[in-house]
Amino acid sequence: MASETAPDSTDVRPSTAPRTAALRREQAVRAAVESGIAGARTPIVGLLDISGIRSSAAALHSAFAGVTPPGTPVLHAFAVKAAPLVPVLRLLRAEGIGAEVASPGELALARAAGVRPSHTVLDSPAKTPAELREALSLGIAVNADNPQELDRIDALVGSDPPSSPLGLRVNPQIGGGSIGALSTATATSKFGIALRDDGAREWVIRACLDRPWLTRLHTHSGSQGVPLALMAEGVRAVHELAEEINTAAGRQQIDTIDIGGGLPVNFSSDEETPRYADYARLLKETAPGLLDGRYGLVTEFGRSLLAKHGTILARVEYTKSSGGRPIAVTHAGVQVATRTVYAPESWPLRITAHDADGRPKSGPGVAQDVAGPACFAGDLLAEDRELPLLQPGDYAAVLDTGAYYFAHHYAYNSLARPGIYGFSTGPDGVRFTVARDPQTMEEIVADAGGGHRDALLPE
Repeated sequence: MASETAPDSTDVRPSTAPRTAALRREQAVRAAVESGIAGARTPIVGLLDISGIRSSAAALHSAFAGVTPPGTPVLHAFAVKAAPLVPVLRLLRAEGIGAEVASPGELALARAAGVRPSHTVLDSPAKTPAELREALSLGIAVNADNPQELDRIDALVGSDPPSSPLGLRVNPQIGGGSIGALSTATATSKFGIALRDDGAREWVIRACLDRPWLTRLHTHSGSQGVPLALMAEGVRAVHELAEEINTAAGRQQIDTIDIGGGLPVNFSSDEETPRYADYARLLKETAPGLLDGRYGLVTEFGRSLLAKHGTILARVEYTKSSGGRPIAVTHAGVQVATRTVYAPESWPLRITAHDADGRPKSGPGVAQDVAGPACFAGDLLAEDRELPLLQPGDYAAVLDTGAYYFAHHYAYNSLARPGIYGFSTGPDGVRFTVARDPQTMEEIVADAGGGHRDALLPE
């Protein structure tokens, strides 16, 4: 279960690292404008910092290598939902990161990226028999979400030992964080088997004892807005359950614990905090028996690997004033920043102002709204935000958007998906590579049933 490669690295982050990342970003924004990647014809693009992604992958490897004995099987599986892009999955595969998938589509992306079945984990609360059959035929790890799903797996496994590692997802019910919609370990969370409900713990133990091939437990207590201590408490609860099952079995039946992901991201500065090393050390203090080498480990981090390394660059089309407040109308709004537009208090984003040449704008901060192109009043990236005054032809750079933003398009007003470009910087300047082509008008029409335009007319 060890990662494909585990680059030698340490989690020592020099104080200059955030400034270096910010400098790379500024260079990329300017180069995108100068090269024409961003401009009047392409007024919105996504930019991915390849070096930054590699750095986060190395930090993840190092953090858990630092708290586990040599040879401990550890699989870091990227949560594909955070950035469902084949080139991203391919890059992470090269950095020793597998894939956690939650749908047939995500599995298809992981396979297209060349992620091995042995480095793939299937989690979903609504797996169909066909999905389960495919995963078992490929040898992909599966975590059953509920007793009914386990019954389906029973029928598929039969009397033959499965080639896939199989486990149960449990909800330790330790409470939620500050964002209710992302809290997965509350008393009534839809995920997993509610461990504190009457009779549930006993059911889990018996289910495992009756199925010697159930060798894993899975939990996911973390996400944005969840404190590290609460995340660690959820992992501790599941480790204690594994120990109880193994004692009842008289052997180490549960040999692997999947601790999920959900490391929060700092959206207020360029600092990458909290760090993977912080969380790994806290786990070592909270559940030391989990990390003493007796258990294999699976992680499913997503947002924390990608968020800080993405930037949405949007051209300002018009500016105006309403009620005495300036408004900059850009091409980035609800179609790319859906969570921020609909829940701005939970998902505020940093924005930097750039001139028509892509250079950082200077000047006094002016409170202004940064609006998107969609036709409803709440389509705002920022409200009453102090920035150098934006003018038509300038650019707004929306930071920390590498996860759950430009890869999750919301087709409001049939707005086109933007192109996404990876970038690397060096002595010769900035080099761009296409990670996803911009959506064409023909593709928008096709997605809207354009090939069946007469289907609803009377014959």
